[in-house]
Order: sequence, then structure tokens, then C-alpha cells
Amino acid sequence: MTTVARTQVFLLPDLGEGLSEAEIVEWRVAVGDVVTVDQSVVEVETAKAVVDVPCPYAGRVVALHGAAGEVRPVGQPLITIAPLDGAAGDEPAGHATYREEERAGSGNVLIGYGTGHGGAGRRRRRSRLALAPEPAADAPTPAGGPAQPGAAIGTGATAGRGTGSPAQDGPAGPTAPLVISPIVRRLAKEHGVDLSTLRGTGPGGVIRRADVEAAQGAPATRLATVPDEPAPAPHVGLAPAGDRDVVIPLTGIRKVIADKLSRSRREIPEVTIWVDVDATGLLATRAAINAASPDAPVSILALLARICLSGLRRYPQLNAHVDTEGQRIIQSSGVHLGIAAQTDRGLLVPVLRDAQRLTTRELAAELAATTAAARAGTLPPARLTGGTFTLNNYGVFGVDGSTPIINHPEAALLGVGRIVDKPWVVDGQLAVRKVTQLSLTFDHRVCDGGVAGGFLRHVADCVEQPALLVANV
Repeated sequence: MTTVARTQVFLLPDLGEGLSEAEIVEWRVAVGDVVTVDQSVVEVETAKAVVDVPCPYAGRVVALHGAAGEVRPVGQPLITIAPLDGAAGDEPAGHATYREEERAGSGNVLIGYGTGHGGAGRRRRRSRLALAPEPAADAPTPAGGPAQPGAAIGTGATAGRGTGSPAQDGPAGPTAPLVISPIVRRLAKEHGVDLSTLRGTGPGGVIRRADVEAAQGAPATRLATVPDEPAPAPHVGLAPAGDRDVVIPLTGIRKVIADKLSRSRREIPEVTIWVDVDATGLLATRAAINAASPDAPVSILALLARICLSGLRRYPQLNAHVDTEGQRIIQSSGVHLGIAAQTDRGLLVPVLRDAQRLTTRELAAELAATTAAARAGTLPPARLTGGTFTLNNYGVFGVDGSTPIINHPEAALLGVGRIVDKPWVVDGQLAVRKVTQLSLTFDHRVCDGGVAGGFLRHVADCVEQPALLVANV
């Protein structure tokens, strides 16, 4: 009877939070590599975050299912692992592969958390060939064979995908640019950036995604059409000859943002009200708090979050969402505070669950840690959903006001503009004060203007006289 060494097929795991697919950003391994249990094998981008996926099996990589930029559904094969010689027994042909759910390896595949087994081999990164120059464009790559020495990760070493020799976008030979990630190569091609003109800022001169993005728009890196005849004189209203449209695929985070905001505008009858407030007292309160405990500073955003929590306790109608199917309004028992954070990957709204239970200092620490993790892309998907009210500090962009779109399915959002010196009447006298504009966008289905106006006025009063918070803490 014919026997073969059994292989293990690792399927793209359930990502939770209703996520059904993920885009492959970069493979961490190549066909022929030896991997250990819990080693990160691929970086994927879901609709909520970029995460590393650990493999629950140990052995040799025999197949990578999908190329960089390809979207894989949950439950479909991701990587096939064969045991090392003598590491496992044989079994009859036809039973060589089996589902990951049946043979769970280390037992607990959770994106961003490993699979439950630590040890020296946990998430070990291989640095073997990462900085090697790319092979020449005409160098053959054996289909289905192991990665060849000198091939850069994610570029020429694609034999496991059964695609043969990949086309190279950059120049070949010893002077070829050091590009590891296929997504970097794809971005450069889409935006007309010549990789050979870039100086990589990654380890050993590797060209990173940020290098390509920084080069966009530079005249030396733009692809231009050279006319056969002299170009006509510039004309007002006409784009210069040779300029090309930039095409940006609506995928990943950007697609989810677009879908969610579109749904919000379709379903929520939103209204925005605003008021100018004197924030001089708030700034003085913050300075006094931080002078007393400089090792645990409190931010203006943390104080505004505390004020919002006080307002939602008084006006719980705004800490709610509309269940359209059940034709009912559900007021949440806890305040799961969303904080709008601009990141390199788009606008994210990480959530502080049960924020009403935190002290002001705890709010400040949690806000700092959460926004930093959001910008670094290390928050798990569960931290980006389930909010009941959002605080948006758009003043960091140097603007005074906004009419933001509600973060569906929430019912309200408080926006804060920049704090600037303005003339202000104090006790009948004109003075220069620190002034900001507050705006409240709310779902008119959950309340009327009286509730919304009462909430915004309470917030404004607490900003102008922070001592009012004492009555509600």
C-alpha cells in the first residue's frame, strides 16, 4: 500500500466580529522553510486591523495558498505543512490532508495572541534572506520547489504558489532595489514610483511601504507620457500632459469605513448643534492636576471624556442605538466610549469598554495606550467595535468646527475643535480667553432637541466651570 508523510493544512481561522475574509499583506515564510508551533507565518489585513497569523503546526512549508494582495475567505486553506523526516508516521494516501479544526495543533488559534504555547520558538522571525538582492528577471524559479538561496522574501520566492517566474518591476542585477514586500512593489507600480530611485529606510536599506508613499508626487518618480510632438502651451483648466490618475483600490479598512459611513448617512436622521465655550478654566484645571502628579499626566481629551461620561449619566438617551429590525431603542447600561483616531491606515474608533468605571487618571492612561495601539495597528478587532458614544477631537487638525457622521449604530458623537485665543466677554469686560467650539451630532430618532441641547449645555458648562463635575463624580 502506498504511504505518504501526512501533511497538515492550516485554514484561515475565524477572525471574529463578523469578519469573513482577510487580504494577504506579506508572507513571513516561503516554501521549503521550517516553521515552529506558534510561529507567525503571514501578515493579513482584515476590515479592522493588520495582524500576524501564527501557525499551530511545526514542520516544513510545502505550499502557500494565496499571493500578497489576494483576499482569502475564512475557512479556506492558508498554508500546508509537512512533518520533518521522521517527525511523524505515515498513513495511507488519500488521508494525507485533514482540516485544521480536527487536528488543532497547539489548540487555540487566535489572531494576535498566538496559539497558547510559548517557549523559545514562539513567533521566531527568520532573517536568513530578507536583505538579499532580487534575482534577475530572466532567472527561472522552479515551480513547486523550495525557495532558492538569495531570493528575497515575498518577491522571487513564489514557487509554492505554482506561478512560475514572477515578472520583476524593478531593475535586475546587483544594483536592484531591496524590496521584500510584494505590496510595496504593487503600490510602486500603481503610483508610478520607480523603485530604483528610492533609498530604503528599512533595515539594510530595504524599501518599505512608507518610502513608496513618501515618494508619491515627486517629479523624479512619476511615470509620464512623452509626446511625439512638442506639448501645447499650458491652458487653464487642463491637466498638464503626462499626468496620470491615481487609482486606489477600495479595500480593507478604507472599504469598511466607506461602507459604514454610507450606511450611517442612509439610516440615521442626524442633526448637528454646536456652541462656543471658554475653555480657560479647563486648561487651568489640567495644569493644576498635572502639577500635583507630574508622573501621571492627565490630557485635555481625558477631561473631556470625563465630562462626556457625566453628561451621559444625566442624559442616557444619547448612550443608545436604534434596533431597526426590532423597532426599538436600546439604551446601554455601560458607556463604551469610542475615541476617533487618525492612523496611517485610515480613521479608526477604538473603544474603552465601561469607561464610566474608570477614574480620570485611569481614563488618561487608557486613552494614551489605546490610541497608540490603534496607530501601531496592534489592536485586536474586538477593540474596534461595540462603542455606544464617540468623542472626536478634530481640533488636532487645526479646524474649529465640523458636522461629523455618526459612527453607526451609535446615536451621538461629540466633536471638539481647536482651542485658540479669542476675545471673550467676562463679567462685562472684554478679555482674551481660550475658546473652543463643541458640536453634538445626534440621531433624531432617539431624542429631540431638548435632550440633545441639555447634554451639550451640560458639557459646555463643565468645560467652563470644571468644579461642576464634582457634583456628579
